[in-house]
Amino acid sequence: MYKTILKIDGMMCGMCEAHVNDAIRKALPAVKKLSTSHAKGESSFLTEEKPDPAGLQKAIAETGYQVLSAETTEYEKKKGLFGIF
Repeated sequence: MYKTILKIDGMMCGMCEAHVNDAIRKALPAVKKLSTSHAKGESSFLTEEKPDPAGLQKAIAETGYQVLSAETTEYEKKKGLFGIF
C-alpha cells in the first residue's frame, strides 16, 4: 500500500475540499482513506498501487487548483490494539 500527500494551493473552504476529493476519486477510483484540508492546504490518501503524480496534477488542475508537491511513501497498516502491538 502507498500513502500519498499532496500540497495544494487555492483551496479556501469545504467546497474546495469536495472539488479536490472528486478530482482525486475520478483519477484514482480505488482510492482509500481520502482526506483533504483547506486549512492545511493538503490532501492525503491510500492506494494499492503507486499513483501517477502527473495524472493527479492534471486532474486537480482541471478543477482550478494547483498541486505544489506530491510525496508518495510505502504504507503499512499497524496491527493490534491502537497500533502498538
